[in-house]
Amino acid sequence: MLSGVYIKLPKTQSSYQNVPMRKSDKKLDNAIRNALSEACDEALERDDGFQWLTHEVNYNAFPASLRIVCVYDSDERLNKAKTGWLRQLIEAKLRAIDVSLKDGSKQISFDTEQACEREHDGRWAQRLRLQ
Repeated sequence: MLSGVYIKLPKTQSSYQNVPMRKSDKKLDNAIRNALSEACDEALERDDGFQWLTHEVNYNAFPASLRIVCVYDSDERLNKAKTGWLRQLIEAKLRAIDVSLKDGSKQISFDTEQACEREHDGRWAQRLRLQ
């Protein structure tokens, strides 16, 4: 089980279209990763059940295609968590780099290690592709 790390699965735009990312897309992706890493670090300090987060995006449909998944260790902890603060934190970190989500309630989702283990035998890449 991963704990306390920010990961990026699956790859961004190039994995969807076999088209290399433009230089401007790479810069933006780096800024997004840095902003999300900050949010991840804060969430790890503040919420015992929070484990990690990841994102995916198609820059040809940005920012509507930006999707962020926040992962908790168990279903129980996610159900007890007040996730509104985490959604607000992520949106604030992204706004700080001039990225505004079209609909944060749809673009930021929550999942658990327990659910992935139960439903996809712990294979996050497979699980994220299906969401």
